[in-house]
Amino acid sequence: MHTDPIADMLTRIRNAVRNRSDKVDIPASKIKLEIAKILKEEGFIRAYKILKFKKQGMLRLNLKYVNEKSLITDLQRVSKPGCRHYVGSAEVPRVRSGVGIAILTTSGGLKTDETCRRDRVGGEVLCYVW
Repeated sequence: MHTDPIADMLTRIRNAVRNRSDKVDIPASKIKLEIAKILKEEGFIRAYKILKFKKQGMLRLNLKYVNEKSLITDLQRVSKPGCRHYVGSAEVPRVRSGVGIAILTTSGGLKTDETCRRDRVGGEVLCYVW
């Protein structure tokens, strides 16, 4: 039983990048699928798909490498179950001076820091990816 499934997802991705694996399998959920969709749109991964198994299914991420270097340098969990981190629209963080992204959960769903600033919404900062 995982108490923080998003942190588990980020750790699995981090470990796969460090091992230079081409793919990583993660237990699927709606929020993990949305995070994978954002990572794909921002160019951090090549592709993702859901593999159907018994009940839950698995989310497979195909990691992206350029010249044998991963496009994901690191991932950091910000808001945790014990300590939530909320920001207003004026305090949406920039990650590594715009090189990375922050993923926020807002009233309109999961969004990147750039779309939050454009739409002038705040929310809970889930993680940083750079």
